[in-house]
Amino acid sequence: MKGAVKAGVAYWTLIFGLGFILGTVRVLWLAPRVGETVAGLIEMPIILGASWLVARWLVGRFEIRRRGEALAMGGVAFALLMVAELALGVAVFAMSPAQWLASISQPPGLYGLIGQVAFGMMPLWITRRVR
Repeated sequence: MKGAVKAGVAYWTLIFGLGFILGTVRVLWLAPRVGETVAGLIEMPIILGASWLVARWLVGRFEIRRRGEALAMGGVAFALLMVAELALGVAVFAMSPAQWLASISQPPGLYGLIGQVAFGMMPLWITRRVR
């Protein structure tokens, strides 16, 4: 299980780094031109494609074979992502935790949350596919 936790941290680190870059482009450049919802929907397949590639690589590298390990890997990555998203909402966008929760309960935040859940499930989907 220790390897699954390390894989989850690595997975989160790589995808969060990419997401931070893409999110900056989305917020500063794309959203003002096409709207927040469309911008998020444009970004989502890029992030999910990268998530699939990175999770596939890490599942092999850390030899994640069992369902529990894959769920742990994805769960650790998802939990870190939610904590980081909340921290960014509070620190950068001056939101309270309640405002942040409200923002992910309706579009476009809800669409982003769906993508984030898919990110968290990716290791499980990959290990099931590899079998």
